[in-house]
Amino acid sequence: MTKQLSKYAQEMLARIPEKFRPLAEIMIKQKYHFVGRHTVVKKCYWTHTAIVEGRFCYKCKFYGIESHRDIQMSPTAFWCWNACLHCWRIRPQDLGIDVDETQMPFYDPPELIAEGIIEAHRRIISGYYGHPKADPKMVEEAMNPAHVTMSLTGEPTIYPLLSDLIKEIHKRGMSTFIVTRGVRPDILANLDEEPSQLYISLESWDKKSYSEFNKPLVPRGWELTLETLDMLPSFSSPTVIRITHVKGWNDTEEAIRGFAKLVERSQPTYVEIKAYMWVGASRERLTRMNMPSMDDVRRFAQKLSELTGYPIYGESRSSRVVLLSSIGKPIRIGKGCPGERDTLHRGPGEYDNLSSEDLY
Repeated sequence: MTKQLSKYAQEMLARIPEKFRPLAEIMIKQKYHFVGRHTVVKKCYWTHTAIVEGRFCYKCKFYGIESHRDIQMSPTAFWCWNACLHCWRIRPQDLGIDVDETQMPFYDPPELIAEGIIEAHRRIISGYYGHPKADPKMVEEAMNPAHVTMSLTGEPTIYPLLSDLIKEIHKRGMSTFIVTRGVRPDILANLDEEPSQLYISLESWDKKSYSEFNKPLVPRGWELTLETLDMLPSFSSPTVIRITHVKGWNDTEEAIRGFAKLVERSQPTYVEIKAYMWVGASRERLTRMNMPSMDDVRRFAQKLSELTGYPIYGESRSSRVVLLSSIGKPIRIGKGCPGERDTLHRGPGEYDNLSSEDLY
């Protein structure tokens, strides 16, 4: 089976411990690039559209992040503390791999990861040299990444040297967003250096809904999430609660009131209401009907705004997201993108060929 892989792909696979290779091989065929033994980089959909179409993602519109200079990565390709219904990732158990998905039995040094993700990003971008629709200036800019988003797959806070990794990335002149489900308050509480922006991603509003939807693999998953939420006011960097709107699941009056209580409790800088996309492995567990329209997202956001007092600042139709901000105009972390115009709203069928991480 590995003979079907390129020489570069086979070299990536050879670095990974044997037990994890079947999962890594599938991920490589899904265009993940491995750095070391457990870190992955993947080209974002918005990196492509920025270079060939001049269109940019909501992170550019809201926070100034340059879409083409954003490295989408995760230091924990194989591990997570939840088995969420809406997740697109392949789990080791899906392939009959018997591993403890909650603990990293090996991990690479942060210096290797920081250098490796830049190299992987540049390798990806180099494919645009000679592309007939690529903007040469955008390609050159993209070869010098300015930002790292830790989300993509897995739970980044499981990586035990996360604080040092943030430092290494910042030392190289790049900003950082970390997206976590909030299950490791111990890691977040002991960061020597904060990320440029911290996201807590939620789909559930109480312990019962969390147990049903997020399927925790560890005890006290909900209680740990609440500990993380209680910690948010102590951060000096901007914080975000991102609520993934799953139509028919968390858009009831009870659910929205529950989210309002969590916002009141944690006092984040921003709240993002973002549509679930029916893609990847989540299609085995949810239906297309669970994917909300932009109007659905707007209604959800309006109700939550009324309950929390957080004004609606803006929206991005292309990403189906509405931003609520406690500080008015969001803090610009990057220099932004040319024009920063929003894109047209896509119909549900137009997302079928994209992966979930492309839209997140």
